Amino acid sequence: MKKENIYNSVLVLLLVFLAGSCKTNQLSLKKENRILPKSFAQSIDSANYASINWKDYYNDQNLIELIDTALKNNQEFNIFLQEIEISRNEIQSRKGEYLPFIGFFTGLGMEKDGLYTRHGAVDNQLNIRPGEAIPDPYPDYKIGLKATWEIDIWKKLRNAKQSAVFSFLASVEGKNLMQTHIVSEIADSYYELMALDNLLSIIERNISIQTSALKVVKQQKEAARLTQLAVNRFEAQLLNTQNLQYNVKQKLVEVENRINFLTGRYPKPIPRNSEFLDVDGLKDLDVGLPSQLLLNRPDIRKAEFELMAANLDVSVARANFYPSLGLTADLGFAAFKPSFLINPQSLLYNLAGDLTAPLINRNAIKASYKSANSKQLQAVYSYEQTVLNAYLDVVNQLAKVENYNASYNTKYREVEILVESIQIANSLFYSARADYGEVLLTQREALESRMELIEIKLKQLHSKVNIYRALGGGWK
Repeated sequence: MKKENIYNSVLVLLLVFLAGSCKTNQLSLKKENRILPKSFAQSIDSANYASINWKDYYNDQNLIELIDTALKNNQEFNIFLQEIEISRNEIQSRKGEYLPFIGFFTGLGMEKDGLYTRHGAVDNQLNIRPGEAIPDPYPDYKIGLKATWEIDIWKKLRNAKQSAVFSFLASVEGKNLMQTHIVSEIADSYYELMALDNLLSIIERNISIQTSALKVVKQQKEAARLTQLAVNRFEAQLLNTQNLQYNVKQKLVEVENRINFLTGRYPKPIPRNSEFLDVDGLKDLDVGLPSQLLLNRPDIRKAEFELMAANLDVSVARANFYPSLGLTADLGFAAFKPSFLINPQSLLYNLAGDLTAPLINRNAIKASYKSANSKQLQAVYSYEQTVLNAYLDVVNQLAKVENYNASYNTKYREVEILVESIQIANSLFYSARADYGEVLLTQREALESRMELIEIKLKQLHSKVNIYRALGGGWK
């Protein structure tokens, strides 16, 4: 009766142990908000620039070659490619954790028990065979296989492996995101080079015009029709314009080297066609639907995979509260002489299973579980923030396209008027019906307007790059 009571007590303790180990204060996971506005504007057309390959979108062979070179040689991009390989290896590592581990073992030992110990006294009375006592000290030779396997009852190991898969996919989307940035940055810099070339050309033409005007003013001063003040004013304006070209030339060097850095090479000239691309095609934009951003934007897809991984990490952390079942097995040969090793009578094997679970002092597991839940909340907020930023990014770029188109048309008309005013001012000046101050002012205003027109044109080209990037184009 006493033995039965003992067995019942042990059984009750075991049940309490398992029940206590399985009890967790499960926290609820936050669900992300995936609802987006139905459209960016009045149009609900699903046609989308993001589906266009970047080589077709940027129809300039020089620019395409620069981007191709950057995607092969850019050091930062190649560093990120290695991060993808690291994530891929993590999948293999996690996969191996829920498969059996089998290893080879061999060993050599020596054992001597004291005569007045239990083992020593027994060995002293026994013989291996008649007339042959057990060796003292006792040598021990072993060879065989050893296996361990944790049975994945709660899918903890499989969830950890799947989390690694989602982390790998997030790293792939990170690579795609970096590619879109490289494509955009090179296109922006390439267009800036074109703008600087056109700006330099305008400045050089103005220098030529102002040089001719200065000669005329000097001739009129020699004819006593003007004073030295007029000559000085014309010459000062010429020097100011000449100084502008040096600033532009310096910017050209810096932008060329920015492209060279992105393409992973030392300084060399950047081939380009300095005639501006036609941006009229941006008037009727194919931006598609906001919901398409969830599939096209690499940053959103990256945040989504990170969220999936965070959800699984919570399950993995929660599974640490539950009992784990492990199996161990050995199969091999053992003997006190090497010549007896490969012998059926030297065969040994064992198979054991153990069920373990935390019972007391589970603070570390609880902290890990709470941290996993907090990281899951972070991933949800990060995902929602990324989606919101993507939508606002497209809205901002659409506004830029519209406003820069209107600004360019207005500034273009201003330039036409000022160019005409230069001719009028020169005619009036030569006929002594206007002073040189009006001529100088008109020339300066015309030059500034032309330079501003180039800047607006560059902003239009930047908006062409940015709307493509904002919609998720550049990585396909």
